[in-house]
Amino acid sequence: MAFKALSALLLAIATAQLASGLVAKRVTCATGQTTANAACCVLFPLLDDLQTNLFDGGECGEEVHESLRLTFHDAIGFSPSQALLTFHLLQGAGGGADGSILTFGETEVNFPANLGTDEIVDAQTPFLARHNISAGDLIQFAGAVGVSNCPGAPRLQFKLGRPAAVAASPIGLVPEPFDSITDILERFAEVGFSPEEVVALLASHTIAAADHVDPTIPGTPFDSTPGVFDTQVFIEVQLRGTLFPGTGGNAGEVESPLEGEIRLNSDASLARDSRTACAWQSFVGQQAKMQNEFKAAMAKLAVIGQDSSKLVDCSDVIPVPKPVVGTPHLPAGASMKDIEQACATAAFPTLTAQPGPATSVPPVPPS
Repeated sequence: MAFKALSALLLAIATAQLASGLVAKRVTCATGQTTANAACCVLFPLLDDLQTNLFDGGECGEEVHESLRLTFHDAIGFSPSQALLTFHLLQGAGGGADGSILTFGETEVNFPANLGTDEIVDAQTPFLARHNISAGDLIQFAGAVGVSNCPGAPRLQFKLGRPAAVAASPIGLVPEPFDSITDILERFAEVGFSPEEVVALLASHTIAAADHVDPTIPGTPFDSTPGVFDTQVFIEVQLRGTLFPGTGGNAGEVESPLEGEIRLNSDASLARDSRTACAWQSFVGQQAKMQNEFKAAMAKLAVIGQDSSKLVDCSDVIPVPKPVVGTPHLPAGASMKDIEQACATAAFPTLTAQPGPATSVPPVPPS
């Protein structure tokens, strides 16, 4: 009797929770997958198409880091101060994460700060014709799906329902690697990001590479493990720079510590500036912290200029990334003496170097 009574009680509780919305109902889509909201079913065919025809079957490669870069270049094109000056939210202010870099690509890809985005814009545009999705949703969805292919990445949030872009973003809203830290932080602050959140967003550089900072060496990564979403970029940017991987003397570039690795001036400065150095150092070897704070910062980035309350949460469509590969380390040939301590309130974590000859980093192969 006691068992039957307990079973009845549990069933009553579950029924009450379901009725009150505490237990989410699942919807089975025509494709066989399930999701919490029927509106999200349209994303599963797009997911398969992106993985097969853009991301080479699910690799963490060039199209992934270019798609992630595009989420930023599209979303940051928004200026509340310009909106106040023009008395119109979009005219002269940009629409934020609205897909304008796809819709008005002929304009925006030619902005100096958007150099190199033309290839990923061209690669993503055909997906608009094949699927019922807005340009803004496509950019943010492709970025989240692409990141899920990288071991160690967080499962990013994705919300569906951005309206079509109505105008191109104004020029001059995308920070450049040669900008001062003050200018960079002020540009981000205008769209609601703290210095700590700016550093969190730069976890993206763990899977990134530069094609145009030094055009003689396209595909040069920012850390030694560009196929893994790990904390190495926060370690290696703190090492003393000793060389240029290519020609040197390029705007926005400073010396890096490794053959085949490029370092942006903005990364080097953020790692050493008193306003951001401790935030930068806080991610060293702290995989879960980096994942959580990057995920939160990306969730804010993905809805800049949008009314989030009108969007549908389809985060459960995003694949779950694989666990991180490897452990935090100094590159072979480096030692703790090569670390340029910048945080005034905490010592840099003690790390050991990989064995073997000095690390050199191969370029990210084009897909």
